[in-house]
Amino acid sequence: MSMGKAGSLKANAPLHKIPIEGRGAISARLDGPVTATTCFVFAHGAGAGMDHAFMQAVAEGLAARGIATLRYQFPYMEQGSKRPDAPAIAHAAVRAAIAHARKTIPQAALIAGGKSFGGRMTSQAQALDPLDGVGALAFFGFPLHPAGKPSIERAGHLRDIEVPMLFLQGSRDKLAELPLLEPVVAKLGKRAHLKLFAEADHSFHVPVRSGRTDTGVMDEILDTFASWSDSVVGKRS
Repeated sequence: MSMGKAGSLKANAPLHKIPIEGRGAISARLDGPVTATTCFVFAHGAGAGMDHAFMQAVAEGLAARGIATLRYQFPYMEQGSKRPDAPAIAHAAVRAAIAHARKTIPQAALIAGGKSFGGRMTSQAQALDPLDGVGALAFFGFPLHPAGKPSIERAGHLRDIEVPMLFLQGSRDKLAELPLLEPVVAKLGKRAHLKLFAEADHSFHVPVRSGRTDTGVMDEILDTFASWSDSVVGKRS
């Protein structure tokens, strides 16, 4: 699976273990230079773990752009379960991963977020009690509602978040219908930025008829993230 500018997928980065009180330990991988001045703490979606091709491509693509990424597992995925953790458990994992990133790359400005479920668990944790050391949040396909059940109930907590937020969304995302998502982001004001990717679905896949490729979309996503991160946490060395 070639990712163009993001580079071809390579062997997985070294494995880290992160303890969670009362839950054992979860796995994580750190991609990119340990000298990076920005680190993205990256949670996976509900159905696939940190080593899914999308997660790995994002991590390697950001590394190519000078940004480190700590991608990690939620406890249920670590245990081989298909049922996502209750929010309190997921929030504990988010906080543990962020603490590990702060310890491992202490000089780096931290951005936290994730793919779909992972992004929503991160935003919930931030809304409940600001994540220590995190200066911004980024969502790779924010799951505003279940497929076929349009609603904005999942967006209520976003108004309690005061740090900058980046919403990377496909225009055909069935988990975030645009007539609902666009007003939600607009109401968040200047702290929120929505970037749409034409013809992309929730997995950022584009149909052949669009004249675009998944590789091209991935490069656009990574370039957008890198440019936005510069604007919210400062230029990287």
